Amino acid sequence: MKSVDASVPDGAAATACFLDAGDTALVVEFGRDIDRHASALVLALADRVKAAAIPGVVETLPTFRSLMVHYDPLRLSQPELKARIAPLLEGLTAAEQAGCHWRLPACYDPSIGLDLLEVAERTKLSVDEVIKVHSSTTYHIYMLGFLPGFPYMGDLPAALELPRRQNPRVRVPKGSLAIAMRMSCVYSLESPGGWHVLSRTPAPLWDPRRENAGLLAAGDKVVFEPVSLDDYQSLLARADSGEWVPEPDTGGRP
Repeated sequence: MKSVDASVPDGAAATACFLDAGDTALVVEFGRDIDRHASALVLALADRVKAAAIPGVVETLPTFRSLMVHYDPLRLSQPELKARIAPLLEGLTAAEQAGCHWRLPACYDPSIGLDLLEVAERTKLSVDEVIKVHSSTTYHIYMLGFLPGFPYMGDLPAALELPRRQNPRVRVPKGSLAIAMRMSCVYSLESPGGWHVLSRTPAPLWDPRRENAGLLAAGDKVVFEPVSLDDYQSLLARADSGEWVPEPDTGGRP
């Protein structure tokens, strides 16, 4: 059920509204568009909720244009949570978030870039042009979802925009870097999938052996650096053994 709280202030967050999500979660939604402005509002509110340390709030989950707030109903009622969040919307602005900046290796060899040749044909670009366009873009992570540590990244250049594959694959290898519509993603685990696979990264996006199993977070920025097949295989072996985990260029997360 959708509800608009009268205490939500005017200004940049005037489009915010509360959505019920069962008896243990509340969603704060910002408009109907998926863009970096809405994403920045979501991330800014997530920071404010975290800083407020509201008793009974369990965790927050940013999505494309909303923030889901999980809470313990034995400690905090939904009306009380709305009353605590509403003032946090006052003066909320879509300021650039100080997430991590990553430069991750990616191998665009056609032997593992399963759809690279087809994407080049359909976009009327050469293979080298597809690689250059994709790897020269700085991607914004809107959210994690679908699989643990799986990043939804925008905004893909229009030259590479394609719908999802007509026939999804039953198995997409872990680390596959893929595109669909105006988004790019990395399959953090082997999974079925219907996006166009351009390359593969050896970066371990999800590893339960680490204290923080997920490598990336909403609000981070990512650039992919082309590497050879030999370098990919070498880094993959080191990642699988736990010897190599990429470090962010800037904005390291505690």
